[in-house]
Amino acid sequence: MDRVPALQEPLKKVLGPATAKVMAEHLGLHTVGDLLHHYPRRYEERGQLTHLADLPMDEHVTVVAQVADARLHTFASARAPRGKGQRLEVTITDGSGRLQLVFFGNGVHKPHKELLPGTRAMFAGKVSVFNRRLQLAHPAYELLRGDGEEAIETWAGALIPIYPATAKLESWKIGKAVQTVLPSAQEALDPLPDSLRAGRGLLPLPEALLKIHRPHTKADIADARARLKWDEAFVLQVALARRRHADTLLPAVPRVPAADGLLTAFDDRLPFTLTEGQQKVSEEIFADLAATHPMHRLLQGEVGSGKTLVALRAMLAVVDAGGQAAMLAPTEVLAQQHHRSVTEMMGELAEGGMLGGTEHATKVVLLTGSMGTAARRQALLDLATGEAGVVIGTHALIEDKVQFHDLGLVVVDEQHRFGVEQRDALRGKGKQPPHLLVMTATPIPRTVAMTVFGDLETSVLDQLPAGRSPIATHVVPAADKPHFLARAWERVREEVGSGHQAYVVCPRIGDEDDDPKKAGKKKSPEDEAEKRPPLAVLDVAGQLGRGPLQGLKVEVLHGRMHPDDKDAVMRRFAAGETDVLVATTVIEVGVNVPNATAMVIMDADRFGVSQLHQLRGRVGRGSAPGLCLLVTEMPEASAARQRLGAVASTLDGFELSRIDLEQRREGDVLGQAQSGARSSLRVLAVIEDEEVIAEAREEAAALVAADPELERLPGLRTALDALLDEEREQYLEKG
Repeated sequence: MDRVPALQEPLKKVLGPATAKVMAEHLGLHTVGDLLHHYPRRYEERGQLTHLADLPMDEHVTVVAQVADARLHTFASARAPRGKGQRLEVTITDGSGRLQLVFFGNGVHKPHKELLPGTRAMFAGKVSVFNRRLQLAHPAYELLRGDGEEAIETWAGALIPIYPATAKLESWKIGKAVQTVLPSAQEALDPLPDSLRAGRGLLPLPEALLKIHRPHTKADIADARARLKWDEAFVLQVALARRRHADTLLPAVPRVPAADGLLTAFDDRLPFTLTEGQQKVSEEIFADLAATHPMHRLLQGEVGSGKTLVALRAMLAVVDAGGQAAMLAPTEVLAQQHHRSVTEMMGELAEGGMLGGTEHATKVVLLTGSMGTAARRQALLDLATGEAGVVIGTHALIEDKVQFHDLGLVVVDEQHRFGVEQRDALRGKGKQPPHLLVMTATPIPRTVAMTVFGDLETSVLDQLPAGRSPIATHVVPAADKPHFLARAWERVREEVGSGHQAYVVCPRIGDEDDDPKKAGKKKSPEDEAEKRPPLAVLDVAGQLGRGPLQGLKVEVLHGRMHPDDKDAVMRRFAAGETDVLVATTVIEVGVNVPNATAMVIMDADRFGVSQLHQLRGRVGRGSAPGLCLLVTEMPEASAARQRLGAVASTLDGFELSRIDLEQRREGDVLGQAQSGARSSLRVLAVIEDEEVIAEAREEAAALVAADPELERLPGLRTALDALLDEEREQYLEKG
């Protein structure tokens, strides 16, 4: 395999240290192979100009356009008091719009000579606004003359690749660097088995790399992308399939519940019957728990679909079989909430070893970082002796001091809030690997689940239990129609008047040091409302108490309160003593107050689609219908308003998660889930390429079953090594 090193050659040897340093620091590219896999974002045709009308604010862009006119102005300034200051203003056009370029001082001489009317060039810079017009200040540029000059050589062929670039390195410089290393593409080892590639009519990898960087036709680009998508999907699915295969080889203690034990006693005291979905998912989980290798299952369920009950039944089954079960919650508020609801559901079955406990009872303990010393010591003792069958806690469960008698099941609530290391540390507390159940209320489209959680089997709860009420959602355009906001507060008073309660959610707490510099960043032109900082809990609570909700009992809840105070506020709200709770997103997950029927979300445009859906799930949890009002000052035509309209139009979390994914780039989602490592997906789009991912998963599973060590596929092993750099290897190891 002497041919591998060509792509592993460090860029500094090929391109020189200065360029290599920028590529490493700003684009994460270190080797020739990295650069060959840095694909163009799009392509420009020589005869066709890009749309200046669609330029995004504050982004680094590359445009191909023609100079319409250029004017040199002189002006007086502090540096040039005698009117000797020079400013060159160049207007470029592409038929769809016009854009102004501006150069100052000594920087005007070269462009003044070169950027003559009629000249075509590529321009790169950051889009800003001056005098209400878009402009690029001091853009870098590359002339596109067809006079046999160097430029035409560099951009050989009819299609000009535009690369993801940075202010320090323009697209065409990246293009020139790619041309330098392109001959090495011939030595790329192909990760796809020949039979798979031939069977699907895919290009060989060297040819695909040539065509994506130097296409002659649009068909070249399509063929190259089709091939490279398969690489990404297949290599990732092979990594996950090997993970699943390795899991089946791990030993685990089978946990089969006793015939007439704790689980049966618990089921007998439930005041309702399980939904079909809950029964089906429970059966899948019990089958996994009875196996001799560890369960790795993802339980997705709509907000309020009864995931906690399913998880609790799994925990009780393990206790029945002589083991212990731990539930890991992301916040103290949620851990306390889970502990309260579990002990309420279990009644005397949660009073093991106490007067009033029944014969099958076990002890349910809470363990959080803020507990008093005595309570904490007792909880640790109950875990070590096995007295406590069920423990619910925050990451305090992971500390070295915590010892389990026989940990059999770990339930992780809201997986996306936990680092892989935290989950792994808890799993390491079992004598043998415990079973793992991961829960999330964020609906994940099937393809994303296959891509991000592909080493977990997936169960979905998509029915709401009987007795859950529909939630009506409306957008309240506070700037266009202030009387709508006044009506929103009247509706809250009406709900309270009829014996119910309400939430008001704000993006911020309000005791932060407001940094105007930070507040001023990330403005988009549609976004006049962004000029003020987001509304804050402490301010809004005061205004409501003095104004539209005067006379009602209003309390606040946020993450920086002392845990005891938070718990006291939640208890008062749950007991119906508080009318309105003004809170941050600390209530987003798991808070369950069936009497709360209304929610007003202030500055709703500052939240993501999935987050709004999560928040909304806190109301309508009882028999009375729920109401969710999304308050925004965004103009009607803005993307933010369309997003809120989507949330108002459907209660289907899976539909919303697709919208969410289409609006954000998948890299954000995958990057977050893949332990923050740079997303490995460059051409694969998780939503659009559903078929490719599903087929790649099947092919990968068959291949790994036949050859787990990939002995016959050195190219695939090399690609896996590149994907699974140490950080991601650990991520998959820890599952």
